[in-house]
Amino acid sequence: MNNLMMNETLFENIKHIDAKGYEFWYARELSKVLEYRDWRNFLKVIDKAIISAKNSISKEEDWVVEVNKSIKTGKGKEEIIKDYKLSRYMCYLIVQNSDPKKEVVALGQTYFAVQTRNLV
Repeated sequence: MNNLMMNETLFENIKHIDAKGYEFWYARELSKVLEYRDWRNFLKVIDKAIISAKNSISKEEDWVVEVNKSIKTGKGKEEIIKDYKLSRYMCYLIVQNSDPKKEVVALGQTYFAVQTRNLV
């Protein structure tokens, strides 16, 4: 599988569509694909991406929507965790602010750049 097909598969597999037909990605799923082991480190990347978005676009949209998700812990308990629904544009900014030493980040930069450009 070539890199172009691999990056499409990686990021398309975690894409979601809401009831209105809008696509989004969950931050926790994206963090795993981008090989971030520590959620706190990925939150720093999200914060940088939000600053970039605010500085580049005058009209604020739903780039990032905070959501609560219920998960089962290892002991079978249910726990509520914070996650984010991310727009394609926000994912693009996140991969631009991610660790450039990771090959998967380069794949994400290509995928989201091409896909975001196709929407404009």
